[in-house]
Amino acid sequence: MIATKMTPRTPQITRDFSRNPLLVYWEVTQACGLACKHCRAEAKPSSDPLELTPAEGCALLTQLLAFGNPLPHVIFTGGDPLSRKDIYSLIDMAREIGLEVSITPSATPQLTNPAISKLKRHDIQSLGLSIDGSCAARHDAIRGIAGTFDRTMEAARHAGRIGMQIQVNTLVSRETADDLPAIYELLQASFPVMRWSLFFLISVGRGKALNEVSPREGEKIMDWVLDLAPTAPFAVKTTEAPSYRRMAIEKMRSRGIAPLEIKTTSVCKGFQIRDGHGIVFVSHLGDIYPSGFLPLRCGNVREDSLVQVYRKSKTFRGLHSPDQFNGKCGKCEFNHICGGSRARAFAHTGNELESDPFCLYLPSQPRVVSRGLSLGL
Repeated sequence: MIATKMTPRTPQITRDFSRNPLLVYWEVTQACGLACKHCRAEAKPSSDPLELTPAEGCALLTQLLAFGNPLPHVIFTGGDPLSRKDIYSLIDMAREIGLEVSITPSATPQLTNPAISKLKRHDIQSLGLSIDGSCAARHDAIRGIAGTFDRTMEAARHAGRIGMQIQVNTLVSRETADDLPAIYELLQASFPVMRWSLFFLISVGRGKALNEVSPREGEKIMDWVLDLAPTAPFAVKTTEAPSYRRMAIEKMRSRGIAPLEIKTTSVCKGFQIRDGHGIVFVSHLGDIYPSGFLPLRCGNVREDSLVQVYRKSKTFRGLHSPDQFNGKCGKCEFNHICGGSRARAFAHTGNELESDPFCLYLPSQPRVVSRGLSLGL
């Protein structure tokens, strides 16, 4: 399962991302009945006996209250979170203490219409489903199990019928890039979608078996998305391609859109958020990482405060400070708004503070432009 970044349904509250993350991803288990080629978790058929216990899971959720207001939004991911026996109790516990919760189940036989209805009754805010092909042959080839496309489509149709908000996550790789327009048409015609998130592959976990698009191909895809987004019937966003924000600003400026207008656009809601800044990931074992795609262990919730690790650990402090990034990402006038993919920088160089190799932009202006842009960021 890809722990693709999901956005809460409530309006984003102004927050200092160096202190309060927007999203906390908890990989509640690595157990999963699929064998997806791009799985970050390299999920397994059964649960790890060392995964967080129900009591430890409740303790983790309680820890999140120490962030204070605004509280983060929790994403239950995996593996397949529906394979965890206490998943509904954990959802109830999170909701009772005031946390908003979303979930990203796998398209296994457990993803039934009654299960989706039950998730809604337990007040899940949104359902994240993965669609990586416009037809069964293409999608199932990525997912590794026949029938996952049909099961995902039925799950999405049922979620739509009962009024559950849906985020569709789609892999962007050389294997899927030419199919993206057809996937977009499929989403428009099939069921109501709240958001379409395009995840640009990073070669970690099983993802090493697939191929990243080149930076030039990536810019062409992002340019297509930018032309698509204003008239799309749902929000469109990118994951692990933060240079999309710089391209969006440049395109909006070229159209004469004023800075205050830019601030009202959906792309603005993602400004500043990147691996370890606005996002934190907790593994099934309780290990704390900047994100599911950045494998730098910074502590463990069994013995460490997630809040203190996020705010004060050396790795997170570095990720909170884009002016300290190396190379052109450190010099770029868009570095506070974009910051580059820290996970991709690490995957390609072994240093999370290096420049993002996916971005072709060459900085030419002082950094102060990034902080200003007259957007109050």
